[in-house]
Amino acid sequence: MVPAHAAEIDASDPPLLSPGEIASCNAWLKAKAVARVHPTDIVVGCDTVVALGASALGKPRSRDEARAMLYRLSGRTHAVISAVAIIRPRPSHRLSIFREVTLVRFRRLSDAEIDRYLERVDVMDKAGAYALQEHGRSIVEAIRGSADNVVGLPVDRLLQELGR
Repeated sequence: MVPAHAAEIDASDPPLLSPGEIASCNAWLKAKAVARVHPTDIVVGCDTVVALGASALGKPRSRDEARAMLYRLSGRTHAVISAVAIIRPRPSHRLSIFREVTLVRFRRLSDAEIDRYLERVDVMDKAGAYALQEHGRSIVEAIRGSADNVVGLPVDRLLQELGR
């Protein structure tokens, strides 16, 4: 795994994009940044966005923003959208992008439960201010779709796409 040094598009950045478009653009930016350094390799870039309706919830910038995100998600169903960009090596340098969507329903959370979750999990680098793999089952009631997608990489779908 190679970290991508690319400036990501934020939900508040102009032009205003849908949550899926934000994820797709960021996945492409990350893949492109790594492909420049590794032009002979297949490069995979991924970005995950939490969408509550038409609103994208990115990574919180503060603990207060994280608390507000969890409060908004409490008792509601939201979409986790992961976009994956695959860049094939030269000479074709072909790009393909796909998106995977998983629906996640949160339990209704009290203020104390939100505070307890924030004490247990570092959410500052997590879209929507939560991580399923880190005590997420304590706040998530149901998942419809790929749990891997919620963690941040839809592995089964990626393997299908790479096999094509």
